[in-house]
Amino acid sequence: MSDHGRWIWYELMSPDTAASKRFYGDLVGWACEDMPGSDGGYAIFQTPEAGAGVGGLMPLSDEHKAAGIPPNWTGYVCVDDCDAAALKALKLGGSVMRQPEDIPGIGRFAVVADPAGAPFAIMKPIPPEKPGPQAAPGALGTVGWHELYGLAPEQGFDFYAELFGWKRDEALDMGPMGKYQLYSNQDGQVGAMMKKPDQVPVAYWNFYVRVGDIDAAAARAKAGGAQIMMGPMEVPGGDWVFSTVDPQGAVFSAMGAKALSL
Repeated sequence: MSDHGRWIWYELMSPDTAASKRFYGDLVGWACEDMPGSDGGYAIFQTPEAGAGVGGLMPLSDEHKAAGIPPNWTGYVCVDDCDAAALKALKLGGSVMRQPEDIPGIGRFAVVADPAGAPFAIMKPIPPEKPGPQAAPGALGTVGWHELYGLAPEQGFDFYAELFGWKRDEALDMGPMGKYQLYSNQDGQVGAMMKKPDQVPVAYWNFYVRVGDIDAAAARAKAGGAQIMMGPMEVPGGDWVFSTVDPQGAVFSAMGAKALSL
């Protein structure tokens, strides 16, 4: 079965990778090991329970800064053919921000943006000879939700449906904020899309990391220097979430449970 359309990786670009290792280690429990052969230029975040790789960490270089790229989290979506998918994104009204290229032994990737300008990466991975540990769905330290702030779903969803085969699910009415369009891929319901609020400067993908006790996680985030923008608050389905800016300036969200009070 093809993995085309699955979220498979997440990558943090940080101006201070040592500080980011400490922050996310304290907040999520991720271990972070330098990738062999990278000379310290790329590290792997690993889930606390299974030791499974969930994402990468790389420096935000002067070249990135000069190009106007801020500290950020980027998600990778698996595709059957990287070059064909990049070309299709372009034909569907998106843009190609980084042309397809090979990462030896890893796969072929490109960075693209949707018609609203929200960036994400696509990759045709090379299956590893010896697969590493895998985290169970919903495990601590995994990404549990993928949320787009971009075009109104009535306008923007077809780009992703055509590119990845994603399916519309229920659309929740948020009043003046418009629709919150849930969507599914092979893994089931994995995220939602909504119109970018006027006060949000750019379109972007927001990723929710599972952190366990939500109040304890929010306290750790604040103690580590993060700025809580929203929450903790309960969302449909029973999860609790908060959105934050990490100490280096990257936006992300956390999801977890509310501890029972006796």
